[in-house]
Amino acid sequence: MKINQPGVQGINPYQKQVNKTQGAKKAAAAPTDKLEISSAAKGMQEVSKMAKERMEKIASLKQQIAKGEYQPQPEKIAEGIVKFYKK
Repeated sequence: MKINQPGVQGINPYQKQVNKTQGAKKAAAAPTDKLEISSAAKGMQEVSKMAKERMEKIASLKQQIAKGEYQPQPEKIAEGIVKFYKK
């Protein structure tokens, strides 16, 4: 006498192998890696370009201070501080 369990008749014993081959095809069709530079990183690159200009300005200010020619402008300094803290 043969006993069939309910729901077992429709199982394909080869389905696992078919699923593996389909999974391999999907993995092969997966997109490749790509690189995108964020806007923040682009901004950092711009900062490095500005670093040279900043170093030149600092050197100029150091020379002015050493010679005693530097005249600070308190109004501009105060405006800069206020502008910084308003951000």
